[in-house]
Amino acid sequence: MAAVFSDYTRDRVGLFFGVTGLQLGLVVAGSLPVIWAMNRERWSLLFMLAVSWAVWTALVVIPIRGRSATGWLLATLAFAAGTVLGWTSWRSRASRGRAGKINEPDLPGVLTGVRVHDGPPQGVTNTRVALIQDHAARTWAVTAALVHPGLALADHLERDALGKGLTELLNACARTELISEVAFMVRSVPDDGAERERWMASHIRPDAPLLSRIVNTELAASLSSASIRTEAFVTLVVPESRLAKEAKEFGGNVDGRARAMHMLMSEVSSHLLTGMRAVSVDWLTSPELAAAVRTGFAPADRAGIVEALAAREADGGVNADVPWSQAGSAGAQLAARHYRHDAWWSIASTLQLPAKGAQMGALAPVLRPTEPGERRSMVVVYPIVPASRADRQTMSGEWKADIAETLRIQAKIKPRAKERVDAAQTRSLDAKLATGHALLRPYAVACVTVPLTADIAEHGRRLDGSIRRSGFAPLRLDPVHDAGFAVANLPLGVGLDHRGRS
Repeated sequence: MAAVFSDYTRDRVGLFFGVTGLQLGLVVAGSLPVIWAMNRERWSLLFMLAVSWAVWTALVVIPIRGRSATGWLLATLAFAAGTVLGWTSWRSRASRGRAGKINEPDLPGVLTGVRVHDGPPQGVTNTRVALIQDHAARTWAVTAALVHPGLALADHLERDALGKGLTELLNACARTELISEVAFMVRSVPDDGAERERWMASHIRPDAPLLSRIVNTELAASLSSASIRTEAFVTLVVPESRLAKEAKEFGGNVDGRARAMHMLMSEVSSHLLTGMRAVSVDWLTSPELAAAVRTGFAPADRAGIVEALAAREADGGVNADVPWSQAGSAGAQLAARHYRHDAWWSIASTLQLPAKGAQMGALAPVLRPTEPGERRSMVVVYPIVPASRADRQTMSGEWKADIAETLRIQAKIKPRAKERVDAAQTRSLDAKLATGHALLRPYAVACVTVPLTADIAEHGRRLDGSIRRSGFAPLRLDPVHDAGFAVANLPLGVGLDHRGRS
């Protein structure tokens, strides 16, 4: 029987009957006018203030689809302000006739601060791996393309072994004291048939029977429309505050940081090839990363890139590389319920961990397109909490769990089963940290991308249905679908959680 992974705890444990410290402070602050009116014996005013305080408490405490009402209100006001100020619409410099440096990325939204550097030559082939610098988040990242056999034909023993291999990889990343995040991204893209067309063009004989050529052409068209192609990436993220100290031993600057990152890349590659049984791990160069970003924004552009690469094999003078100034979209527009980029639009949702746990491979339905022309993508990010901070958070969590239990006993309130399970898991976390395991805050983001001619709302509902069929609960990223799209589709090391990046 396959193992069920359910040993995770709440990110924050409520101090007072499940209420966090900030929420408790806001509730107490809202009660001050009520106490003042009671002290003044102004009973009519006291009644109105008490009703207002009850409404305020409900808005602060009661969650609505993963957020409090005040959180939704602040997000809506921020989106409205961005719309009025024109921040939700974006156009590239090239589309405005102001193309800048060809090697400088021109990307929208949360990707504005991303810059890509070529590392020093490495290995017998003198490969220059791309280093991704995010000025906004103050991080550095590297990305590799993975080839993995998948889990479709794996039995429960092999799946459990892969789960242990992932645990060993994350624990090894934590022991480096440099890596703050490890992200695994998978994109299920409709097959464009570019490779098959190249093969047929070079292998079809001119004297072949006409019927045979017609059958092969029709078969290729039908197979391409019904096939999907998967792309897998792994990204390592290292904060500048940690990498700068390590890079001093290698001379500093970009080259020093690149050499420090190469030490991490070799260590992670060994775990991917052994414990996780990957077939190959190829760290991307700057042109390869630019092509991955371009196909992330526009999946249909891959056929042209494949044709250009084939033409370069025949003629070395052909420039098949995608310039970074044109790797992004020509225009982008953020709406409350979706994100539009060029001739495509996308909807992103986060995945909430199920209380009953999940088995290895349970997310397969999320990556399975339901309609032709639909692209599904998903990223699972593992932010690693530093050991010192993990110890403090574990102690704080145990203390809050004990206080909450004591308050319930004093109030003679019987704890529910869910509260008892959360408290037990919080107390057992310290034992796991003592045995050398890392403290993680994993989260996952799924995204669906379709052409503008399709109904994006219907595809968004299909994505949510696939997430629920996997055993998880979807939470739409309204109104920040641009950030969700960037995290789930572009292997550039951007994330939604910045607490583990220091």
